[in-house]
Amino acid sequence: MNLRQLAALALAATAANATPPPAADPAFDFVRTLAGISEYTLRANGLQVLVMPDHSAPVATLMVTYRVGSRNEVTGTTGATHLLEHLMFKGTPAHNRDDGTSIDQFLERTGARYNATTWMDRTNYFATLGKQHLPRLAEIEADRMRNLWLRESDRRPEMTVVRNEFEIGENNPVQALDKEVSAAAYIAHPYHHSTIGWRSDIENVPIEKLREFYNTFYWPDNATVTLIGDLSVGDALALVKTHFSNIPRAPKPIPQIYTTEPPQTGPRRVVLKRAGQLGVVAIAHKTPAATHPDMPALAVLDAILADGKTSRLYRALTDKNIVTSAETDLGFHRDPSLHTTFLSLAPNIPHQTAETAALAEIARLKTEGVTPEEVRDAINRHLTASAYARDGSYAIASTLNEHIAAGDWTLYATFDESLKTVTPADVQRVARTYFNEDKSTTGWFIPLAE
Repeated sequence: MNLRQLAALALAATAANATPPPAADPAFDFVRTLAGISEYTLRANGLQVLVMPDHSAPVATLMVTYRVGSRNEVTGTTGATHLLEHLMFKGTPAHNRDDGTSIDQFLERTGARYNATTWMDRTNYFATLGKQHLPRLAEIEADRMRNLWLRESDRRPEMTVVRNEFEIGENNPVQALDKEVSAAAYIAHPYHHSTIGWRSDIENVPIEKLREFYNTFYWPDNATVTLIGDLSVGDALALVKTHFSNIPRAPKPIPQIYTTEPPQTGPRRVVLKRAGQLGVVAIAHKTPAATHPDMPALAVLDAILADGKTSRLYRALTDKNIVTSAETDLGFHRDPSLHTTFLSLAPNIPHQTAETAALAEIARLKTEGVTPEEVRDAINRHLTASAYARDGSYAIASTLNEHIAAGDWTLYATFDESLKTVTPADVQRVARTYFNEDKSTTGWFIPLAE
């Protein structure tokens, strides 16, 4: 039995073992069940709810995803979403560290795995813990959705923590170059700035701006509560109804992003010179949104280019000691994004040598295409990675989170199936469509002696 068959069986088993949705609860509208996940909408306030029973262990994951990220920021508030994420742990009048009732104190006592993350299209808060602790966790998450303390005395120390994260990224050649390339690739869309934000905004954003951000986006009709683990659908819905139904909808419509990136009509280049040891080349091409039907073929193309020692770029560059590593990143976002190739240069190798070799390999793929064996192997590697990324309630919730952020959680169930239909002709077509010089942004990190 091959890996594709194993993945299909695993998906079928998940759906078969899932508890079917209960009789209609008048507090919820049932939307659909797919791949064992049932979707509901809480009528009182529009909160989206996703439930997936998994009785393999007596634990559960509760995750709240807010549809707000750096995509929703403008000049002066870059990094605000991330800084607000830090402040979400500072407490509310009902749950705070002074009283010993804060969320982190509670989760630490239960031995939970918990954290929060911010990215371009979303912010999420999650914890995996014994199922008996779920009611308390749901109570605290519902409380901080609308009752957060936002105090200047908390902003100042958290600002220094975030600034330290910013500086760590600035000292990483690949991360620093990626930020410069993105800023050049996007001239209008807010993907222009990184999620961490610009230093001056991190340091100077007033608490009033953060409070305005919170009061604009942190509402149930801009959020998804995901519950996965050892509980029934009925129990999950009762939990959500008890703790979230009294929160009102946003008093004003959630602001929508209407800025679109204008067509790029020529190649762009950036050069970054900083202290360092070895050079880096980054080559980015414009790609569509995650929901676009070309994304499965692009995912296969990405794997053929740089996934493993049999990949095109490994054989053409790493094996020949032109680079120490050739890695790629295919953006999976709500709006059109980038596919970026990162080349870490071997000692004494000129930047142009690595760039020319990589572009030649991309050109060969566009003209000669790929083999059925390359497509088959790429699909199997993706399916294997996808299976590992769904091992346990937290892994499933984390994967779901990115599909929620992309605008359609059902991609969690359908993307792998779409991937299996990709052909060599599809891969060559998307390479020709998107990997064009006039849609590219190239960056060089040139190390300087300290």
